[in-house]
Amino acid sequence: MQIRFHHILLLLLGSTWLSCSKSDGGGEKEEDKPTWPSPVGDVVGKVTVGYQGWFACNGDGGPINMYWHWTQDWGKLPSSTNNGIKSWPDVRDYTKTYATGWADLNNGNPAHLFSNYDDQTVDVHFNWMKQYNLDCAALQRFNPNGIEGGIRDAVTARVKTAAEKYGRKFYIMYDVSGWNNMQTEVKTDWTNKMKTYTTSSAYAKQNGKPVVCIWGFGFNDNNHNFTAAACIDVIKWFKDQGCYVIGGVPTHWRSQNSDSRPGFIEVYKNFNMLSPWMVGRMSKIIDSDNFLVQTNAPDVTFCKANGIDYQPCIMPGDLQERQRVHGEFMWRQFYNMMRAGAQGFYISMFDEYNEGNQIAKTAETQAMVPAGSSFLTLDEDGTACSSDYYMRLAGDGGRMLKKEIALTPAKPTAVK
Repeated sequence: MQIRFHHILLLLLGSTWLSCSKSDGGGEKEEDKPTWPSPVGDVVGKVTVGYQGWFACNGDGGPINMYWHWTQDWGKLPSSTNNGIKSWPDVRDYTKTYATGWADLNNGNPAHLFSNYDDQTVDVHFNWMKQYNLDCAALQRFNPNGIEGGIRDAVTARVKTAAEKYGRKFYIMYDVSGWNNMQTEVKTDWTNKMKTYTTSSAYAKQNGKPVVCIWGFGFNDNNHNFTAAACIDVIKWFKDQGCYVIGGVPTHWRSQNSDSRPGFIEVYKNFNMLSPWMVGRMSKIIDSDNFLVQTNAPDVTFCKANGIDYQPCIMPGDLQERQRVHGEFMWRQFYNMMRAGAQGFYISMFDEYNEGNQIAKTAETQAMVPAGSSFLTLDEDGTACSSDYYMRLAGDGGRMLKKEIALTPAKPTAVK
């Protein structure tokens, strides 16, 4: 069985580097296709991290004055009975933190949390990105027209300042989930607010064009009820603005089944780059091997035939669900996506403590979580890992992408 698996794998992987005489959509001649892949820029050949930047606290001076995303009820203190996160952050690098209703940590320190409304918080995060060679941040922007809009705008300004300071790149990533008037309002938001950031030296450019990502077109659920025509209209509008447009798309976008709506292949083909979502799709190393053969390698073949860059989603795994295997799970994804022929990496996510798949500094041991809590820590499988381990691992994945180290199935990153 193992011999047969690797035989199939070699056949499929070999096809990603062969010339394709026609696309899966049919008919294009080789000489008519766009150049593939795009040259190295701010996203091609680079490591991008998804950056939520969506935590706030009562008393931080922000416009909502709530415990934004730390809790289920934002108006009340974070506590064991009002909790919105799965992993506990290591907050030792922050100069300003906020009290909670959690018990003190097991080491006796108070259980404090940070706010992205504070300049220093975002500064710390982008300093980490520089320290660990993470090239670019995709700043998540949800529908900005509700109560959260003011803080999202403020965090965007802080991201620009920090990215410029530390020589990192950033771009706007619109998450259109549940956005009822998206087709018109996303254009207005870009024109009136976000487009101005493209003049920053830190704003990501690819092929000489400012980068924008739209996450959520084609997902087969009630939060993404957009027609294919509406999606194509938005993509083409951004292209008319001179943008290089990335699509955060369903895992099964190419086959248009499972998590993808049928009849959306033309939507996907209109993007300059595709970044299929993988969170919740796999949890073990063998899952990554299977996706490589069944999904990722054929994805790259399709993208090559259609002149689309490919930026797979790579994740550390849900810490609370014991998926990480002290970095082996994440490294296998780096290795497999290199073998598939990926043009860049999208790390999901930098700071997603809510889903437990963050790479930012996280509690190392039970001494660093609130007493009596059920939070797992980075040593949950018996292997001690430093709080910055997954940023260091992501940085090493980037070095492999850039061919600064050889392609290797063995992770080079020391756990401490």
